[in-house]
Amino acid sequence: MSVQIHTHADRGAAIKAVAQEIASLVRTKPNAVLGLATGATPIPLYQELVRMHREEGLSFAQVTSFNLDEYQGIPREHAESYWTFMHQIFFDHIDIDPSRINLPGSQVPVDDMTAHCATYEAKIVATGGIDYQILGIGRTGHIGFNEPGSPADCITREIHLDEITRQDAVPAFGGIDQVPTSAITMGCGTILAAKKIALMAFGEKKADIVRKALQEPITDLISASFLRNHPNAAFHLDPEAASVL
Repeated sequence: MSVQIHTHADRGAAIKAVAQEIASLVRTKPNAVLGLATGATPIPLYQELVRMHREEGLSFAQVTSFNLDEYQGIPREHAESYWTFMHQIFFDHIDIDPSRINLPGSQVPVDDMTAHCATYEAKIVATGGIDYQILGIGRTGHIGFNEPGSPADCITREIHLDEITRQDAVPAFGGIDQVPTSAITMGCGTILAAKKIALMAFGEKKADIVRKALQEPITDLISASFLRNHPNAAFHLDPEAASVL
């Protein structure tokens, strides 16, 4: 198994370690390409990067970003869209060029879906690929929205959201009937093409799925398990998330 496992003293230490890796990359390669994740897990990471921008002069002016995924069927201004999330938490507080920010559309017409996803995939390739990809892990073991059954070589596409994933979003949306049923996501193959990958998982609730991803057979039923075949991937855990390894 080539994947690295880092169990930090606490989630704050994990966040600082990942932030330092990103800062080092951006300082040595100002035009780095970052793959970004949403959800609760990376929020403190973005807060730390904002602090480094404000207090240490870390510049994102030449950085290009690609987000992993976006819900379908809601306007990008919706409070729960990843466009809104990323701007409120990160982009509005740093010096990134808006033209270098990339997220999938959130209201892509059915007839345009295939072309939209292909264009997003091609744009990642055209930049030279993602230098550093940030990931979380869902309760289904997904990375991005690559739900169980997603093959290792799949690329950017629309995907139907697993009911567990939708249930996890209920508190944010205020009811299961308000949670989107589909999303656009980078594929497992898209993610695995990144030069370096950092998956962060914190808390006791993530312990079992982290164990499955790292210790059970590699399978498309847990897309995070594919990271074990990547030459430069790391799991950054707090003691609770690592507690059953």
